[in-house]
Amino acid sequence: MERAILEAKNLSKTYVTDHRELKVLQGISLSVATDEFVAVQGSSGSGKTTLLTLLSGLDHPSSGEVTIGGKPITGVSEDALAPLRNAWMGFVFQSFHLVPSMTALENVMFPAEIRGDSDARERARVLLSHVGLSDREDNLPSQLSGGEKQRVAICRAMINDPKILFADEPTGNLDSRNGHIILEQLLDLKSRCGSTLIMVTHNPEIAQASDRVFHLADGRISV
Repeated sequence: MERAILEAKNLSKTYVTDHRELKVLQGISLSVATDEFVAVQGSSGSGKTTLLTLLSGLDHPSSGEVTIGGKPITGVSEDALAPLRNAWMGFVFQSFHLVPSMTALENVMFPAEIRGDSDARERARVLLSHVGLSDREDNLPSQLSGGEKQRVAICRAMINDPKILFADEPTGNLDSRNGHIILEQLLDLKSRCGSTLIMVTHNPEIAQASDRVFHLADGRISV
């Protein structure tokens, strides 16, 4: 394998509810190479999304460590992690999470504006053009279809040329046709930016398109 951009060592996550411990993940170790596309699969409740949140630093493990680009992110404060996340990571979720009061163009521009990118508007327009939404720049999310919303969300995730893109069931709310379009455009933008893609999916066709599949079962992972 090429040099790893992300590594996880002995990750575990336990939730305590009503004085009971629920072990979701146990002793997971994995490594993801630069430019690789890996899929994470498992039955409902197997901890797929939990794993993604730990790998991206959106949540903290009960034990274990995650490093990105050789730097530990586990235990790092939110203030210290925020600039790393904005510069290194992109996120695509099943539910889009677009800002309702912003146009498609403004939604895509937003992360780049936070970063202080003076070319944010032009870069956002180029991305929207790549996914066939040049004519929808001024539309609010309420005026877009589900597939269009997800394409906007992908452009927003890619605006800062992330080194790692985390995607949680990005086609889960779409029909098969739109799901196929989203996958093609996601992989095209990944290739253009040279990003690593880590995707949680229940779709076997998406898993087949990946370089490797991590299967989660009983809180543990296998390749």
